[in-house]
Parts: sequence; structure tokens; C-alpha cells
Amino acid sequence: MNRALSIRSRKKDDHAKAASKHTFSISTLRGTTQAELSKKLYKLIKTENHAITAYETAGRERLSIASQLSDWGESTNDDSVSDISDKIGVILSEIGEQEDLFVQNLEDYRAILKQIRNIESSVQPSRDQKAKISDEIQKLKYKEPSSPKLVTLEQELVRAEAQNLVAEAQLTNITRQKIKEAYDVHFAATIERAEKQIILARYGRRLLNLLDDTPVVPGDVRQPFPHPAEARQILTDAEQELQSWQPNLEPIQTNASGLGSNLMPTEDLSTRATSDAGTEQPDVTSPGATSIHNQSTEPQGQGARLEQAAA
Repeated sequence: MNRALSIRSRKKDDHAKAASKHTFSISTLRGTTQAELSKKLYKLIKTENHAITAYETAGRERLSIASQLSDWGESTNDDSVSDISDKIGVILSEIGEQEDLFVQNLEDYRAILKQIRNIESSVQPSRDQKAKISDEIQKLKYKEPSSPKLVTLEQELVRAEAQNLVAEAQLTNITRQKIKEAYDVHFAATIERAEKQIILARYGRRLLNLLDDTPVVPGDVRQPFPHPAEARQILTDAEQELQSWQPNLEPIQTNASGLGSNLMPTEDLSTRATSDAGTEQPDVTSPGATSIHNQSTEPQGQGARLEQAAA
């Protein structure tokens, strides 16, 4: 993804973005069929989807604004304004592109929340079954206290409670693990977006200092823009700093490595927990904990949109 020195060198439709992928579908109607346990998280996830769409729209609008600024600067017939506005447009366009990257990370975070929602939905039937059997027992005790069916129902209740106990443990295990994982992704993406936009904004301010705004009197003729090389160098420096950007994040610690595929502690962890019963358990930030967030390297080509600035 290379960007030319000037926005004007690209076709008008180059900045046109694909239509938002958040379109109406049958999933829009799922809110009415969600299990009671998962309704609140379902609503949160759906609202987050609307926010993501807003970020997508903001990114597209920023690209359009950058192009319009460049076009307007060219129409002023002022060489300095024309050159500076075009290069500021490049900076603004890159800021808009950062919204796309942010949106991708938010989609990842939202997908993690869906894992919690799915577990919540799967736990609801076990809760309902336990409650149903309890209700039947209470009704039968009221109507036929000596009914032999009570024994059968009470045995069913014991089994239902055992199944629910496992399901509830799985739910709390996955909830704690995934809430940390999801918002680790969210906050890391927010920091990346903010830091990269700060970088771009600082270089945008440097461009402004190249524009001489000394007042002229009628009849004076402005000299040609005297700093084209400096303006190109500013874009080159911006590109290099974006490419060299690395996340510097406080790691999020987790002890969830002992969670098995069945969402329950592994045998070793269970054995250790039994032997350590009555002793203080390690804090989540213990030295032996592992980090959730893997600091991913920047996508290939990230920041290279200013690559031809020094050409």
C-alpha cells in the first residue's frame, strides 16, 4: 500500500471505501431469541457493532476530507497553500487509515466477547432444568406429599444440580479468562491508534510551520513555495517513525493456562488446588503468571503509505 507524494496523483475513486460489512441480516433478529442469561452481553456486543460502524464511517470521511482539502488548495492558485494543503491531506488520509486498523482490532475484541455469550447461552438450559424440577417437586409436595414420584424427582434434581454445578464453573472460568483477553485487545488497539495519530499530528504541525503567513499589500506577488524539499522530508520522517513504532504495553497477567479444553482445570491444577486447600492462592499478577497479550508486529506495509514522499 504505497501512497504517492500527492493525493492529486491518485484517481478520484481511490479513496472510495467498500460498503460497510455491518449490514442487516437474520442475526439482527436474534436478540428476541437470546437466552435470559446472555441477553445483556448480547446487547453489549450489538451496541459495540454500531460503534465499529461509526469508526468505519469516520475513517472513510477522513479520507474524503483529505482529498477535498488537497483539491481546494490547488484551486487557490497559491503555490505554498497548494503544496502544504496537499501534504496535510496525505497526513489526514493516513490518520483515516488508522481507523481501519482500529476497526479490525475491535472486531477481534468483539469476537472474544461472543465466546462468553455463547457459554452463557449454553448454561441457561441447565439452570432452567434445575428450576423446573424444583418447581415440580414443590407442587407435588403440596398436592401429594406421599407420592412415590417424589423420590424419582429428587434423584433427577440431584443430577440436574450436579450438571448445573459443572456448567456454572465452566461459565465463570471462561468469563474471567475472556474478559481479560477481550479488553486486553481493546485497550492495546486504543493505545496503538492514539500513539500513531499523535505521531501523524505532530508531523502535520511541522508542515504548517513551512507556510509563510506574512501579510502582503495589494500588488505584491507571492514567491513560489520555497520549502518543497523540507515538506517531502517531513512526510518521509513521518513514514519512518510509523514503521518503527512498537507497542510498549504493561502486560496483562493470567493464570488461565491451567484451563483444559472442557473449560475446567487440568488434572495437575486440580491436584495442586486440593493439596493447597486452606492456603492462600496466588494473586493473578503472580510472577509465574503468563501474559495474555502477544505483542504482534506491525502488519507488513504499515506506515508505507507515505513511502514515496522522498521521491
